[in-house]
Amino acid sequence: MPNPVRIAGVALVALLFVGTGGYRFIEGMPWLDAVYMTVITVTTVGFGEIHPLSQVGRGFTIALILAGVVIGTYSITTLAGSLFSGEWQQRWADRRRMEQIRQLRGHVILCGYGRVGRHVAAELQSEGIPFIVLEVLGPSAHKGQEAGLLVLHADASHEANLRMAGIEHAQGLIAAANTDAENVFIVLTAHALQPDLTIVARADSEESEAKLRRAGASRVILPYHLTGRRMVSMLTRPAVSEFLDEVTHTSGLELLVEQIPVAPGSLLDGITLDEARRVGRLDLTILGMRHPDGRFDTRITGELRLLPGCLVIAVGTREQLQKAISG
Repeated sequence: MPNPVRIAGVALVALLFVGTGGYRFIEGMPWLDAVYMTVITVTTVGFGEIHPLSQVGRGFTIALILAGVVIGTYSITTLAGSLFSGEWQQRWADRRRMEQIRQLRGHVILCGYGRVGRHVAAELQSEGIPFIVLEVLGPSAHKGQEAGLLVLHADASHEANLRMAGIEHAQGLIAAANTDAENVFIVLTAHALQPDLTIVARADSEESEAKLRRAGASRVILPYHLTGRRMVSMLTRPAVSEFLDEVTHTSGLELLVEQIPVAPGSLLDGITLDEARRVGRLDLTILGMRHPDGRFDTRITGELRLLPGCLVIAVGTREQLQKAISG
């Protein structure tokens, strides 16, 4: 739909050109005089004729005045309506949002802001991880905006929209749409654009879990299965469940569980756990280690050697974990 403000602006400019051309060719005025005569006529200031006008010129002036009044009234009404309706504020907000999106680096793309997506967004905020929400225009998208989130009103299964969300610079994507079919399309599209991107997807059924993994999801979460497991765990092992819930989330507890990658050439590369503890590089409680081939090792000994590509699962204070990760 054409923008009324833009139409009004184009009409005013066109009127000035028509008036200038008319005075130039009807009365033979110099260009500057023709522009001056057009401006004072259209604005109805009317300082007087700078040159005597012919009958045709006077008729042209009358038509120019009437056109100026009509277009001027339309322009003022349109501009006032735009200002009072908040349309210009929305446009500036949209421009500011797009600029924020273009500057995103190392962020997470959250696809869907429904029941699951809202909790995911809250966790990302608590972890201090930058993220953008992709949600089609509707009540869910408005809730995200009201919560102060960076929301892009778009279908996450379209390549153009994922590119607009900065998928080339993202660290990961979470597919949390309401249906498994939507999540499969989102994962397929995202994996095709960025094959190395870490993708976590929600699934409601085991059949969908297999499809999402084939589509390119790195991890698949089944909320109902996970909820059932947690409920039984809280019933049979409440203390353990509460402790794990505290240390695996950002909370007031001093201890946290974190994964520490062993990068090539880092201070941990090639040394044993005993050597790392001796020099203070890994002063943590080690729960396990994932080897580069994906195998987990929970029998941790001091002779275990840290190799590039390993992930050390450890418990410690925030300062201890940060020191180990940065080292």
